[in-house]
Amino acid sequence: MSEQKKSSREADKGISRRKFVGGAAIASASFMIVPRHVLGGPGYKAPSDKLNIACVGIGGKGRSDSEKMIGENVIALCDADEARASEKSGKEKKSAFDLFPKAKYYKDFREMLDKEKDIEAITVSTPDHNHAVIAITAMKMGKHVFCQKPLTHTVFEAREMARVAKEMGVVTQMGNQGHAGEGARLICEWIWDGAIGDVHEVHVWTNRPIWPQDLEAPTTIPSVPPTLDWNVWLGPAQWRPYNPAYLPFKWRGWWDFGTGALGDMGAHLIDSAYWPLKLKYPTTVQASSTLYTKDSPPIAEIIAYDFPARGKMPPVILKWYDGGLMPPRPAELEPGRRMGDGGGGVLFIGSKGKLMCGTYGRNPRIIPETKMKEYKRPPKTIPRSPGIHEEWIAACKKNDPSATTTRFGYSGPLTETMLLGNIAVRMHDKYVALEYDGETGKITNVPEANDLLSFNYREGWSL
Repeated sequence: MSEQKKSSREADKGISRRKFVGGAAIASASFMIVPRHVLGGPGYKAPSDKLNIACVGIGGKGRSDSEKMIGENVIALCDADEARASEKSGKEKKSAFDLFPKAKYYKDFREMLDKEKDIEAITVSTPDHNHAVIAITAMKMGKHVFCQKPLTHTVFEAREMARVAKEMGVVTQMGNQGHAGEGARLICEWIWDGAIGDVHEVHVWTNRPIWPQDLEAPTTIPSVPPTLDWNVWLGPAQWRPYNPAYLPFKWRGWWDFGTGALGDMGAHLIDSAYWPLKLKYPTTVQASSTLYTKDSPPIAEIIAYDFPARGKMPPVILKWYDGGLMPPRPAELEPGRRMGDGGGGVLFIGSKGKLMCGTYGRNPRIIPETKMKEYKRPPKTIPRSPGIHEEWIAACKKNDPSATTTRFGYSGPLTETMLLGNIAVRMHDKYVALEYDGETGKITNVPEANDLLSFNYREGWSL
């Protein structure tokens, strides 16, 4: 930011930098004020209309998240793994470095936030275990945050993310893009219209994991690549030697870094039911699974959540399946017709019928198709979204925390629900459903299960 702009902001303290300030006297009738967008030509965006953004985690999914920031002023890029960050992808086969050649590069987000004083907003697209420490640090500095799903690594972190976002009044969004889709809105409108009556049961399934799980920690200690800052990549996780078994992407299959198939896809699939059914906290959670280790989640699991009545909506049970497991095929589904889509799906069972959709809420249909064709659709009452990233950017520019649909106040409880399933899996040998008090955020009948609501951060790392 130039010294001129800095002094201008200080002089106009308390006035938004995007708010037009009038009041200048016109010296003569022939004097004309020409808008900056006219001077700049079609499509010109004045610098004052751009957000100063930093992207943390720019390889893999972070590459596509950073690409969505084109059009804004991306002033810094951060990734502990320079080799991963340099990988080229997308239609143009470019890395984030290619997309934003003027942005400064950092390996440690703490150094970046300390030095880059002009940052107004950040994207967080790192492995799960680093989400909360990065996002909360930024929010406490007054910066808006877009964070990839799952929002956090633990239940406690999810609560803290929602609390800090509210306390700081910043604009937040979780990156579960299906929430911004047309399908998600249609499901809400149809269920609220009574299309299938009172929903009392939901089945949710995914084809994940598509990475290794049920693993033992490796014992070999290879050299750390010179392009990787292993200490920063580990972040708050307890120290262990570097091994390529953990990254890139394979971190999802390790408890210390990822949240398994449930954390990866629950933010998309469970959300397809969470929003229309107005869910919040479950009262009980129980699970069964294939074998797993102290280091790594199971290959397949079934998790059942019980939710209480919400207003006029009755109690509902939601069942999660992964690793190739699926619910029974409904009799209403025509022979030869696939359940959901190739990645998974959601099946709603109501008192008057059934509704099914694919991953990300895609292609919702009442089944059988004859009932879908007979159904008179209600008016579209939910505002349509320009996209999960676009929503966030627009809300940041208006400084309106309520203008995003999967802000941390919403996605925090959703993430809590998802991650309680992982705790139920790891406590299955207690042979009892876990009872959860959503108000206090505690498991009430198995005290030792509360140890899994959070984890001990490595020395030097904290929220």
